[in-house]
Amino acid sequence: MTTTKQKTSSRDAKKPARSALGAPTQLAQSSRKGKRAWRKNIDMQDVEEGMESLRTEERVIGSTLQKQTDDQLFVIDTKGDEELRKSLPRFSKDQLTSSKIISQRSAIPAVASRTTKVSKDKLTSADKDRLLRIAKKPRKGPFNAIMDPTEFGAGSARIDVTHAVKNSGTHDLWAPTVEEVLPHGLEATQKRSIKKPEISHPRDIIDVPAVLVPPQGASYNPAVQAHGELLLEAYQVEKRKQDEADRLAEYRKQIDQARQTSFGDVADDVPPGMIVDEIQEDADEPIPTDEAVVPRRPLARKTKQQRTRMLKQKAEKQALAEKALRKRILHSITSAKSMKSELDKTLKAQEQARLARQLSMRLRLRKGLAGRRLGKHKVPESHIDVQVGEDLCENLRTLKPEGNLFRDRFVSLQQRALIEPRAPVLPTKRRAKPVLYEKHTYKRFN
Repeated sequence: MTTTKQKTSSRDAKKPARSALGAPTQLAQSSRKGKRAWRKNIDMQDVEEGMESLRTEERVIGSTLQKQTDDQLFVIDTKGDEELRKSLPRFSKDQLTSSKIISQRSAIPAVASRTTKVSKDKLTSADKDRLLRIAKKPRKGPFNAIMDPTEFGAGSARIDVTHAVKNSGTHDLWAPTVEEVLPHGLEATQKRSIKKPEISHPRDIIDVPAVLVPPQGASYNPAVQAHGELLLEAYQVEKRKQDEADRLAEYRKQIDQARQTSFGDVADDVPPGMIVDEIQEDADEPIPTDEAVVPRRPLARKTKQQRTRMLKQKAEKQALAEKALRKRILHSITSAKSMKSELDKTLKAQEQARLARQLSMRLRLRKGLAGRRLGKHKVPESHIDVQVGEDLCENLRTLKPEGNLFRDRFVSLQQRALIEPRAPVLPTKRRAKPVLYEKHTYKRFN
């Protein structure tokens, strides 16, 4: 019994009664047979140390560091520490790496250059002449002759350089900005640069993909409704083309009928367009020779009273017309406000109509140029590739290719305004037969 009690007391002595933070602990318990013992023997010291550090930060700062903003934690020091600056060594060029490289000298002596004599006189000849001219002292010319300052430039005296010589080399004869003078005396100015007009191109508005996704009805095994809708759409396109062809045929037929009606029944030996007079059947009737002559009425000369009356009537009509015009002008002045409001309404309606037309045009352009005429030709519409119910296949092995990729690509380029619409130019047969000539040298067989 005594030995057992001693072992138990020594085991209890090894158990730490409290953790490092003062909380009770039972980590040294050896038995872990029950779930309650497992719960008591969990090591929580790391969590408790972290919680204690957070509590310390709250006591010192007022909140944890994680809740602080960058402005509260960091400060940009633009001034610096004055005490630290005093303790630092002063700036020295000897400490720079560039100064150390420059200060290095090679052991090989430098190449000696030829010494040149430096003149102490810094005055040029032009400055010396100018000073002598100001001081009015005699100057020596050619052959040591004394020059008269009052007759400077006369005889053999030296003359200053001209303005052209001073400015020589500064004028570019072939500069593009200088106007040139032709030998004939005509001035050729520089070509004006033409500013490009700011006009939007249709291709900037068109929003059509380069490759259109085919409809669902164009599949090799389409749905019944989608296939029927695509067939109806293809039928409408073909019907519209047939109606257009019938209308043109009817128009040509009417032209032919009108031509036959205008020319009538023409004999075979008479060219078309010529009208032949018919021969009169009653040739026995005498042709009247004498026709009744209608006597010409002589012009009666107007009297002075009649001319005066006509001038008076003309003046009265002119006065009445001026009075009516003055009345209309006065009426228009009184109704100027109403006319201005009506004009503003008309202009506003015209502007709204113009904007609506532009908007509708832009909306149409977004869908491409299909069906629109540009110049001589018309932009073709996309071809609808669809098969009837009898031609549909049940699998990909028996699928028949439909459509033409080159044609679809070419039509897409035209609809997106990348190329202009063109009509196909088919090659024609040669009409003139080649003529073969046999040369004279080939006729001699000897």
